[in-house]
Amino acid sequence: MQSGIADAVVSAPPQDRPPLRPAVSLGVIAVLAAIILVLVPRPAAVTVQGWRMVAIFFSTVLALMLRPIAGGAAVLIGLTCTALSGVLSISEALSAFGNSTVWLVVAAFFIARALINTGLARRIALVFVRAMGHTSLGLGYSLVASDLVLAGIIPSNAARVGGVVFPITRTLAVFYKSLPGPTAALLGTYLMLALYQGDVVACAMFFTGQAGNAIGAALALKTASVSINWTSWLWASVVPGLVSAAAVPWVVYRLSPPGIRSTPQAAEMARKELEAMGPLKRDEKIALSVFILVCAVWGTSALHGIQTTTVALLGVSILLATKALSWEDATKERVAWDVFIWYGGLVRMGEALNDFGLTSVFARWTSGHFAGWEWPALMAAVVVIYFYVHYAFASLTTHFVSLYAPFLAILVASGAPAALAAYAMAFYTNLSASLTHYGTTPSPIVFAAGYVSTGLWWKVGLLISFVNLAIWTSVGLLWWKIIGLW
Repeated sequence: MQSGIADAVVSAPPQDRPPLRPAVSLGVIAVLAAIILVLVPRPAAVTVQGWRMVAIFFSTVLALMLRPIAGGAAVLIGLTCTALSGVLSISEALSAFGNSTVWLVVAAFFIARALINTGLARRIALVFVRAMGHTSLGLGYSLVASDLVLAGIIPSNAARVGGVVFPITRTLAVFYKSLPGPTAALLGTYLMLALYQGDVVACAMFFTGQAGNAIGAALALKTASVSINWTSWLWASVVPGLVSAAAVPWVVYRLSPPGIRSTPQAAEMARKELEAMGPLKRDEKIALSVFILVCAVWGTSALHGIQTTTVALLGVSILLATKALSWEDATKERVAWDVFIWYGGLVRMGEALNDFGLTSVFARWTSGHFAGWEWPALMAAVVVIYFYVHYAFASLTTHFVSLYAPFLAILVASGAPAALAAYAMAFYTNLSASLTHYGTTPSPIVFAAGYVSTGLWWKVGLLISFVNLAIWTSVGLLWWKIIGLW
């Protein structure tokens, strides 16, 4: 099994290519900026600097969607433009890089690297396969359970899925001679769909489910004065999340039933692999202790008041001091530093839009078109539009940055409870990734394995979206009423 997993890691397919050639994308971005600045009338309530901020922001978001250059580079250029155009001073433009939430995300990436490097993350996944993998349905649940546990601390669903769970998933399919093509439906198709749709639920359940969630939390605070942290996010999501996690593998099993139903050899294979790994090594024990410590202190923050980022940095400090994570590995954690740039930059741009009053202007203008609507009806309409517009997005982060604050502002202006709207819209953002094979970072990795056709992926994704919306709108609303969100 070890060699199979190693092969899977090496040959994991890259992300999908940009939709347009870089030169064409840059031209489209320039045209958009020109249209906003020259052709679109500036609202009287918006200053010249504020309108320039709109042009810079939407040009940056379009660059993230079209990807003519790396996302971090696009955001850094956008920040530079805010300073060059006089919208922000250079100190104001760079101020978000001192934001505690930005450092929380970076610290979580470092902890995730320790979990992966020590082998602890893979061991956790194998333990679930050994315990639950006696049937194909059980294998589906074991993959989802592994992802859920890791999502509590690993803020990159690409790292969790692409680096840990996906290689094991593909190895299991190959072991049962289920390969892309005629034999895909024997087992591989079901496992890939269960893995991805389960990851969507994991993204929604945890603040650290994926990197964009931290942006949503920052926007909720700025737009609706709702403070969201790791503990409060989990408290609001735990009941509907667990119901979805229980339902999704079974629903996928019914929609795409595998030809092989009994898989006792998978559990045995995981057992042998765990035996080969031997007992927990020193660095694994340290990583496990940090994992438990950080989650425990996060979960009890109401008792001691220690800030979430402080706890994460404490965990990183322990890993570095014990050399369970080397400083060299930390400096080489490219994704963490990339996220540091684009996340910090996007947070600052979002704050600037709000500071210039753009979010309030949009909310007032839109609310005028729904005069007379009660907030429950308006929220239902907004959720449907906001959810299914994700067909146009290839990134949850871009979805958050583009639409979360404006739609949240609309709901709050209509009289919807701010906390209910902030949490619900954050959860629905993540759940919308179920729809397509490009909905979030791991989707092209799983799709490119070749086990699921585009048509089947979209069919299952649409039907799963109905299931998740039903669960989070019924069970979720009841739970949110119980815990006082509305």
